[in-house]
Amino acid sequence: MDLHGWIDAYLDYLRVERGLARNTLDAYARDVNALAAFASGGIDPRDVTSETLASMIAANTERGFGARSSARQLSALRGFFRFLVRERAVPEDPTTGLDRPRLARRLPRVLSFDEVMRLLDAPDESTDRGLTHAAMLHLMYASGLRVSELCSLRIGDIDLTRGIVSPLGKGGKRRLVPVGEAAMNRVSAYVRDVRPRTAAARKAKETFLFLSPRGGGFSRDGFWRMIRRYALGVGISPLPSPHKLRHSFATHLLRGGADLRAVQAMLGHADLGTTEIYTHVAADHVRAVHAKSHPRA
Repeated sequence: MDLHGWIDAYLDYLRVERGLARNTLDAYARDVNALAAFASGGIDPRDVTSETLASMIAANTERGFGARSSARQLSALRGFFRFLVRERAVPEDPTTGLDRPRLARRLPRVLSFDEVMRLLDAPDESTDRGLTHAAMLHLMYASGLRVSELCSLRIGDIDLTRGIVSPLGKGGKRRLVPVGEAAMNRVSAYVRDVRPRTAAARKAKETFLFLSPRGGGFSRDGFWRMIRRYALGVGISPLPSPHKLRHSFATHLLRGGADLRAVQAMLGHADLGTTEIYTHVAADHVRAVHAKSHPRA
């Protein structure tokens, strides 16, 4: 089987056995297929050497790839060649001799509490459209959902009585996240008053929690445009992405004294190290408060 055939087998393995989400699968496919394009996909994978991969990464750098993109691609290729070694398609992993590009540690930008409040108050809740948007924004900030998780929520994924949402996260894993009263009140009002009207008007049979004006689910791009439109209206700059609400959720919890493990569970991070970056953001806030308030700062 040539390189193209093994790539198809690997992507099938990721989809069926690993249960990776569609967006994650697409990212793996782009990175691994880049190797096929560079090395001519009809070759035998045993002919791909460390030098081949180093040349590809160098060529990508010349085309403007940053260290983060190169590191992501190398990580995908390592997974691919580990799979080939297990399947005995190659005798050894050619990525073992390659160094991972050095990444500058970037702290996620978060919205201040005032900016979050202005954003949450932006929709006109006296209209069906505004209440729908308000429920989505409040729920995202209250639970730290990824935008894909928010848009794919089903009616059965939220318990309005207990105040708990159960999103389907990466790798097909579910988690339970408590939702505050302010957000739950808006979601309850949307489910009670708005969603039935939207479903009836569009004869929608979808089970998505949040229905778009056309009766289907919201798209990630549609929610992205919506959040930036409201941010522009209330003067938040630079304009935030939906993921900024997730970053803000985690950082504000830690600033309020939340346990790191609890935040990890609510975010759905498999690795605690992924969550720990938010402690650096929170520490910056503590240092700023200390510098402003302490008489010997």
